[in-house]
Amino acid sequence: MTTKLYYTAPNLTEWDTHITQSMKKDGRYFVMLEKTAFYPHGGGQPCDTGTIQGIRVVDVFPEEGDIWHEVERLPEDVKVACQLDWERRFDHMQQHSGQHLLSAVCLELLGARTESFHLGQEYATIDVNCVDVTPEQLSAIEQEVNRQIYSNRTIKSYFVTHEQLQDIPLVKTPKVTENIRIVEIEGIEYNACGGTHVAQTGEIGIIKCLKWEKQKGMARIHFKCGARALQDFNESVRILDVLSTRFNTGRKDILTRFEKWEQEHKQLKEQVELLQEENASYQIKELLSAVQGHVLAHVFEQKSFQEMQQLAAKLTAEHDLLVLLATTADNKIILAHSGTQTVACGAFFKENLGAFQGKGGGSNQSAQAAFPSREDLLSFFETARRQFVQG
Repeated sequence: MTTKLYYTAPNLTEWDTHITQSMKKDGRYFVMLEKTAFYPHGGGQPCDTGTIQGIRVVDVFPEEGDIWHEVERLPEDVKVACQLDWERRFDHMQQHSGQHLLSAVCLELLGARTESFHLGQEYATIDVNCVDVTPEQLSAIEQEVNRQIYSNRTIKSYFVTHEQLQDIPLVKTPKVTENIRIVEIEGIEYNACGGTHVAQTGEIGIIKCLKWEKQKGMARIHFKCGARALQDFNESVRILDVLSTRFNTGRKDILTRFEKWEQEHKQLKEQVELLQEENASYQIKELLSAVQGHVLAHVFEQKSFQEMQQLAAKLTAEHDLLVLLATTADNKIILAHSGTQTVACGAFFKENLGAFQGKGGGSNQSAQAAFPSREDLLSFFETARRQFVQG
């Protein structure tokens, strides 16, 4: 059985050992070591990575008490030198120890026990068994959990028997009955856990609670610890500095300046909509002057499809016409009327689009379609226009 150095020497980063087994399966390579400090994934914590004899370790997983290491290729020697990616390991230790402390504070302040933990690449989450968390509660949790970090409490781990377990006030009864490992935060909690942890709460650095959301009847709290929290803070400061420069104001005045900008933007939007409405009225007058019989047909070069839809709706609402509008900006077309015309728009498109590589459809009173090219659009438009005008 593999000796698990990540339990006895959690700060070990380099060691020599022997390969006890190796195999190739489905084009992938795996080795088992006599001694390993590579933590396998499990319990919400991702695996460690690093190198074995200079060969990259891409995955580590447990199997029947042993630890398998997936490597990019098999080492040539049986005796190998191993090196752990310490930055990744320490990050996981900070997040996992931070989770234990955060869960303990949630239990104390909310009376809510943690039901699950996930350590992702960007942030970590816990699901606690309460229906909601107020902003005031989340702030209080964050304040208390960081106060406990500053106390620099000792974190230690050890194995106990099932009998010894009866005298330990565990947060949650473990599912296993042997090889039970306890992680104890001095004066805070006892928890059955197989993960890697820092030695003092001070090593967690800081815990930042980002937000909470409802998840399957529970509250999911998103958080970052240590270096991740610092990186998040630095990125937030960078964004604030960019906004401060753009708005030509200090950080503390950004929200006020942004509110003013929103108001200005709203006013400009209202002015643009008014101008667009006035412009549409002029366009309608011009378009009506070119009506042939009961058909209004026109091709726009720059108008968006949304603008064209609005124009078609206004025309059919105010005039008893068959409206055929196209735009080469999007290579799209619309056919519509108010219900007084005999043309079934959707049926017409269905019968004729295929010959012009068009795709679309609609109802009796309105249909729209798109074409792969300007040429296909214009060919379909002209064919439809002639057919409707000639009646």
